[in-house]
Amino acid sequence: MADIVETAAKAGNFKKLLQVAEAAQIIDTLKSPSFFTLFAPTDEAFAKLPERTLDSLLQDIPKLKKIVAYHIAFGDVRSDDLVQIEEAETLEGSILAIESSNDGITVNDAKILQTDILADNGVIHVIDAVLMPAMVAGR
Repeated sequence: MADIVETAAKAGNFKKLLQVAEAAQIIDTLKSPSFFTLFAPTDEAFAKLPERTLDSLLQDIPKLKKIVAYHIAFGDVRSDDLVQIEEAETLEGSILAIESSNDGITVNDAKILQTDILADNGVIHVIDAVLMPAMVAGR
């Protein structure tokens, strides 16, 4: 197997995520031997962001780093675990709300499209939206 970064790169639909993780200097964290769970927005999810949002974030690395870190939870949290928990602590320091229903599993307002893409140092769950921590979103 490969680490989370290599696994995401092989999947092919996380080019923007890997680009922002690189810019935010979080790639090394995702390559480390520590176990993480990555809630990975697809390239389509990034395309849903308002126009120029990504460009402005790439100019504000501290803010970008908070956003990328908000997609990473500590530990190897698989789908079996997701249906039993209501929240997960992120690398950014905030908490993600996890909700399981007959319609599937959501993380905050993002729907999980695919679960349990396994890597040597954790797991990737594919989501359909970019998550924004409250302090960055200005809520």
